[in-house]
Amino acid sequence: MNVLDFAPSVSPDGSRIAFRSSDRTDFTQCAITREALEAHFWLPPGADEVRTLKTFADGRERIIAVAERKMLARPDQPVLLTIADFLGKR
Repeated sequence: MNVLDFAPSVSPDGSRIAFRSSDRTDFTQCAITREALEAHFWLPPGADEVRTLKTFADGRERIIAVAERKMLARPDQPVLLTIADFLGKR
């Protein structure tokens, strides 16, 4: 089971939230795009950093679950979650 390792932070340009996920033996750098938060987690366009981090916190379980799946698929690469990662399978 992966655990959020440190407080997430908004990138300087506001385009993503960076976070680190870890299992018992390793850490992986992760990020989710602002567009994904707007499209799938109801982040209002132009929201400030406080609102962006609150939206991340509200969707944390789902975001971490998707990050875990991506980590398993590509264990040696950083994880960038985009809108496409939250679309249902067709």
